[in-house]
Amino acid sequence: MPIAEEEKLLPLTQRWPRTSKFLLSGCAATVAELATFPLDLTKTRLQMQGEAALARLGDGAVDSAPYRGMVRTALGIVQEEGFLKLWQGVTPAIYRHVVYSGGRMVTYEHLREVVFGKSEDKHYPLWKSVIGGMMAGVIGQFLANPTDLVKVQMQMEGKRRLEGKPLRFRGVHHAFAKILAEGGIRGLWAGWIPNIQRAALVNMGDLTTYDTVKHYLVLNTPLEDNISTHGLSSLCSGLVASILGTPADVIKSRIMNQPRDKQGRGLLYKSSADCLIQAVQGEGFLSLYKGFLPSWLRMTPWSMVFWLTYEKIREMSGVSPF
Repeated sequence: MPIAEEEKLLPLTQRWPRTSKFLLSGCAATVAELATFPLDLTKTRLQMQGEAALARLGDGAVDSAPYRGMVRTALGIVQEEGFLKLWQGVTPAIYRHVVYSGGRMVTYEHLREVVFGKSEDKHYPLWKSVIGGMMAGVIGQFLANPTDLVKVQMQMEGKRRLEGKPLRFRGVHHAFAKILAEGGIRGLWAGWIPNIQRAALVNMGDLTTYDTVKHYLVLNTPLEDNISTHGLSSLCSGLVASILGTPADVIKSRIMNQPRDKQGRGLLYKSSADCLIQAVQGEGFLSLYKGFLPSWLRMTPWSMVFWLTYEKIREMSGVSPF
């Protein structure tokens, strides 16, 4: 039988392995995002509270922030905006994670298997995993930056309504169109530098930790490549990713949400370094960990749901384990 005919008989996952992995990771990310999104919204609102730089614009939000703490913030959203507002911005978040998760997973596996090369005994040095995780995060996040920008800005719409400010967007597609009209293509990549910095750190924590812990457990303990190993590995990856990524996440959220002039330039911060300095000087070092608790409480179950779902649908689709 000709080679072309044999290829046609192969399952789709073997004929288009990277496309399949992209789609499978997108499906797993969608499940995880829907399950944990309220914590992401709460985290974003917390990160914006007490933003010292707003005082330069005479914004009263600094003194009138209605919430303090994770629980009161979440309850306040439910009481004042409605229960379903806990999922405000979930549509662009799903768009973002399909692109982001698909991009990072395909990139990481390509680097691991082809560029750096895992040894025959499945040993993969930590330093290679760190570099691979960071590079995968950078590429995945750069591709997904427009959707992340829309998600962050839509998450703050409920707060604007409470402060008596006009809403900026009528929906997801209007948000994309408005940002594009006001800032051009470059406007869709506002905040991309702190965004990829955060993604590099988060994926160094998530991908590197999961891959390293999982294969350590499989190779050095009685545990097999099953749901127990996946669960333990994802718990570790969620914690490390939250610790490494929260400061960059605070900076990213503030830069993306800041008001802009007619040229699309930020009115509060010149760069991610400027935002970092202003936050520490105006609010203290711990301001970089605003929203850490909901971030950790979200990252851990998100990581668990994602990895358990991803490993399972890979198995069901005939794709080798991660």
